[in-house]
Amino acid sequence: MSSSETFKHEQPEIGTSHSFEFWRQVGLVAGGTLLSIAMLTSSVVAGGLIGLAISFRNLPDVRQIQNFLPAETTYIYDIKGKLLVGIHGEANRKVIPLDKINPNLKRAVLASEDSYFYNHHGIDPSGIGRAALVNWTAGGVREGGSTISMQLVKNLFLSRKRALSRKIAEAILAIRLEQILTKDRILEMYLNQVYWGHNNYGAETAAQTYFDKSAENLTLGESAMMAGLVQAPEEFSPFVNMNLAKQKQREVLGRMLALKWITYQEYNDALHQKIKLGKIKSFKASIFPYVTNAVAQELIKKFGRDAVLKGGMRVQATVAFDLQKIAEETIKKWHKTLEGQGLNNNQMALVAIDPRTHFVKALVGGVDSKASEFNRATQAQRQPGSSFKPFVYYTAFASGKFTPNTTVVDSPVSYPDINGSYSPHNYDNTFRGAIPIRTALAQSRNVPAVKIGKAIGINKVIETCRTLGIMSPMEPVSSLPLGAIGVTPLEMASAYATFANYGWQSPPTLIARVRDSSGNVLLDNTPKPRLVLDSWASATILDVMQSVVKEGTGKGAAINRPVAGKTGTTSSEKDIWFIGTVPQLTTAIWVGRDDNRQLAHGATGGGMVTPIWRDFMQQALQNVPIQNFKPASKFSRPKSIKK
Repeated sequence: MSSSETFKHEQPEIGTSHSFEFWRQVGLVAGGTLLSIAMLTSSVVAGGLIGLAISFRNLPDVRQIQNFLPAETTYIYDIKGKLLVGIHGEANRKVIPLDKINPNLKRAVLASEDSYFYNHHGIDPSGIGRAALVNWTAGGVREGGSTISMQLVKNLFLSRKRALSRKIAEAILAIRLEQILTKDRILEMYLNQVYWGHNNYGAETAAQTYFDKSAENLTLGESAMMAGLVQAPEEFSPFVNMNLAKQKQREVLGRMLALKWITYQEYNDALHQKIKLGKIKSFKASIFPYVTNAVAQELIKKFGRDAVLKGGMRVQATVAFDLQKIAEETIKKWHKTLEGQGLNNNQMALVAIDPRTHFVKALVGGVDSKASEFNRATQAQRQPGSSFKPFVYYTAFASGKFTPNTTVVDSPVSYPDINGSYSPHNYDNTFRGAIPIRTALAQSRNVPAVKIGKAIGINKVIETCRTLGIMSPMEPVSSLPLGAIGVTPLEMASAYATFANYGWQSPPTLIARVRDSSGNVLLDNTPKPRLVLDSWASATILDVMQSVVKEGTGKGAAINRPVAGKTGTTSSEKDIWFIGTVPQLTTAIWVGRDDNRQLAHGATGGGMVTPIWRDFMQQALQNVPIQNFKPASKFSRPKSIKK
């Protein structure tokens, strides 16, 4: 509809069927009795008008409508624009401008609800008269007589209570409304506000649900069927009763034909058009619940719950659909495999981060989101075991007093402790004597890590962890270098990603950008990396972690390209890890049990998690070119700290 003129009608002439002479004769016969009745009637009417004026002087100020923003669904997309989920409260709605609604639907709705819309000024006396006649003939309510303007103000400002006072209020507000808004603006608001059934509010979400297409592309037959839903959406829904929906469609098309808004050929073609239904989409489950729930929580922290459920945000998540699908399939596959290896009731989590941006590219919070919504990737704080050791050795390298070739003695040692003393031991209960740091990390020796941690100061290690974004409570105890704290897989992936980016860090995030429904940017997480670590020390720890994969406990993660990583296994085999990185992608994988019991005797990160990591990364990097890490020699080495 390009112009309101499409819908204008000739105004009917209003004549009288009784002559003045007739009423004069009646007056002569009735005499003084009629005069008395007239006076009484005048008094009642006058009193009623005064009462109405008092009753309706406190009606809402319709000028507020100019700033009204209807509740609208928030949509979350992947990094390339693929829809993942719509989030909303009661109202599932996507607001669109009037010119994005097909003229067929505009004409069909006007024909059904208010065919004189472009002629009246808020109320339609002839329409009220027609409705009264139809209802009287039918012996019940068949037409309401409300104009679109009246329906709009009722939906926005008034209760649903059926009463004469509410009808009068509708009329008054409708007249006021038409004094401040154009007809097209009123129609646009109405079509975006009206309820179409199955939790769909507004023409766009209704069209997407009923016919799996935009309101812009509706045919005449589809438009007439949708227009027929307005009076009783669930009753006339084609999902509920197609025969009844077709009956209402015929009535709407018949009205359009009578108004000469369509030809008989168009009427006939629309009636015989095959209707292909879509699917009910309100409250449809997310494609990737762990991702979208985490995104929603991040949005709620930033904007508040109401803004997320009603604000109509357009959220570009950082995850890539294809990569996320690979991650979810990998976790499901290996969950079953580990069950077969005796790791019963195992749970898993995976986080993959682009170290260049700190964008989360894939995130899986458990083996089955339908069975448990608890997100172990972001919410479960588990002990990292030996995967914590790179933080210790990085701190040593950054001090300027240690290199990968520095010798550390792997031998028995004891430290004062709150329980008397602490004596670390290695996983195999042996000691290797004097070995270089490279070997100590590659073979995941515990005693050397504790000795180095004590030498540089446990508080310095804690400072490194805080810089890397690990915020879990930490005490400067001697066992800290062996991972005696709780961390999330997201924290570990982000920390390793900072190493992989040579000390440059952006806040890890699942959200790239947020816009409102008009396209205005509300949040822009374009990476703004800061140098938070020493680049030489970061490159050096990457070099040493490559030895872990080449010749150490992480050999199971080798994928025919440079990989830096570290295994992790806690005491009693409750948590097993592998966190590994290539220059373009850092991935952390955790396996454990929700009840924090032992997985199985002999369960290790090197034996059971590295194959999972390798499987995922080989698929994820299939079309990604091989890159080498930058050597430490490319960066300035920190000066030795004097004692």
